[in-house]
Amino acid sequence: MKRLLAAALAAAACLPAFAQAPAWPDKPVRFVNNFPAGGPSDLIARSLADVLGKEFHQPFVVENKAGASGNIGADVVAKAPADGYTVLFGIDSTFDVNPHIYKGMPFKPSDLRPVLIIASSGLLVGVHPSTGYKTLADLVAAAKTQPVTFSSAGSGSPGHLAVSLFNEATGGQLAHIPYKGNTPAVLAVLSGEVNGGTLATPGMLPHVKAGRITALAVTSHTRSTLAPDIPTVAEAGLPQLEQEVLYLAMVPAATPEPIVQKLQTSMTAALDRPDVRARLEKLDLHYEKIAGAAAARRLADLSDHYGKIIRATGMKVE
Repeated sequence: MKRLLAAALAAAACLPAFAQAPAWPDKPVRFVNNFPAGGPSDLIARSLADVLGKEFHQPFVVENKAGASGNIGADVVAKAPADGYTVLFGIDSTFDVNPHIYKGMPFKPSDLRPVLIIASSGLLVGVHPSTGYKTLADLVAAAKTQPVTFSSAGSGSPGHLAVSLFNEATGGQLAHIPYKGNTPAVLAVLSGEVNGGTLATPGMLPHVKAGRITALAVTSHTRSTLAPDIPTVAEAGLPQLEQEVLYLAMVPAATPEPIVQKLQTSMTAALDRPDVRARLEKLDLHYEKIAGAAAARRLADLSDHYGKIIRATGMKVE
């Protein structure tokens, strides 16, 4: 017993200070968003940074490190100290699409671990009114007989994946045109530079309401709360096009569990606040708040699913 007690005391003495009494945060925390400012993941990060900064009396600073379909920002976090002071905010495609389309990535998905799958959302399939398409069936018919261009927020983005899903499911040939972010991709549809796009609903909807973009469907399992009159892809006859975007927070894989738990708890509490919910309602989000092994399993399942589609369609970085 004496030897066991001595061994236990020796092990305790070797534990890092934060494992004995977590002090996080006692200095500024960086929230790295790996997509351009103004998108849903950026607005989520800024909303949480505002609340957590006031709660912990420390600056929570959002930095945008966009590029390479999210790989640049993710790499910044993957190579940061695993101490809870650098947190990635982004979307699932960095982890379940990019590994299948990039020949080489600067980090491994296993270099990061989920803190929380915060929320999910669908996308809106919209076209320029000059196309004359009124329904998803119209788009399918056209894409089988003539060139139809669709914009996305970049190679590997949800919009890029949507083009591959469409072509695989329908035998059509939508041509993918990548842009640097959701906003320029929406503007390309708005101007008629491309025929359409499958893009974040909040960015498309104001133009739909103004009659400058025609909405054909949403890719979510249920109708959008922001646009309940627009049918789902399943209601339009193509459930194969169902697609969700997951908004998540990640940290370096070696981050100590007490710090991860504190991040999870504080983020979840912030998301439950009425003022935060009101701020994020305009993003057409379905709150998930999935943590730990369940979050990792959700990403792994999506990676398997999307990997099969990517291999079948030959989707690649453009």
